[in-house]
Amino acid sequence: MINDLFKQPLLFLAPLAGYTDQAFRLLCKSMGAEVMVSEMVSADGLIRDSAKTVQYAIFTKEEQPFGIQIFGSDPLVMAKAAEFLLPFKPDFIDVNMGCPVKKVIKRGAGSALMQDPQLAVSIVTEIQQALSHQIPLSVKFRSGIDNNNLNYLDFGKRMEAAGADFICLHPRTAKQMFSGKSDWSHIKELKAALTIPLIGNGDVSSPEEAKQMLTETNCDGVMIGRGALGKPWIFRQSRQMLSTNSYDPITKDILLSTILRHIDFALRFKPEHVVVKEMRSQICFYTKGLLGAAELRNRINHTESMDELLSILSLGLKL
Repeated sequence: MINDLFKQPLLFLAPLAGYTDQAFRLLCKSMGAEVMVSEMVSADGLIRDSAKTVQYAIFTKEEQPFGIQIFGSDPLVMAKAAEFLLPFKPDFIDVNMGCPVKKVIKRGAGSALMQDPQLAVSIVTEIQQALSHQIPLSVKFRSGIDNNNLNYLDFGKRMEAAGADFICLHPRTAKQMFSGKSDWSHIKELKAALTIPLIGNGDVSSPEEAKQMLTETNCDGVMIGRGALGKPWIFRQSRQMLSTNSYDPITKDILLSTILRHIDFALRFKPEHVVVKEMRSQICFYTKGLLGAAELRNRINHTESMDELLSILSLGLKL
């Protein structure tokens, strides 16, 4: 099953809370993303069958292959949540052990689990028992809590021994959050120590960097998160880069058509007034670096209707 997934180095869309919703996932898929991962889903919320929580686990066939990422700190709850998700037919379950957000860490979840490797092992063991190896299980984590506690190598080996089918390393510490520079040498070192596939994540914002990560670390795939915001075409460009060492440039008309497609996807799942509001932050990424972008974003941030939003975009991004 894992061998089928990793026939070639894969390009993953990372889970980003508040950004990688169904609309953005579909857009990235249409532009070359090869594997999708859900936004982080609360295991506690799932077993309570909260409708609000469950919506984060819903995918369409168009998004396959996809994984659902869960977080929590109780092994039995995590196992029940994973089992609950089987009818959704994900291609894999991913366990978040890397989120550095304080409210997650305070619950003993996310990167807090790196401070308690035995608990992390128990979580993976319980989930695998619940899944009965029907689908793969992956674990995503960071290099450690801080620079004085870099335990990614030992932690990764423990996750493999506990039954993880593949893992993803974001080589920053929890304390770093998203600041500073990720250390790709950690990915290279961990890859050499494992027999299961390893996905690299962190500071890939261009096709050149995607190729560089694969070349430098020998990892089995690249996960792109913030680097895809405002640039969903990075996946197609990265595959072109890997195949031909060049890629198609993005023109202003492609930029506009991509934003419009993003809006169309969003309207499939959410009411117009919600889409207008949520697209404001997405358009900030799309227009970053453009001449007159500040004025364009200011106008968009004050619009309340879809017609007005489309008019502003068409005029602001006209050729």
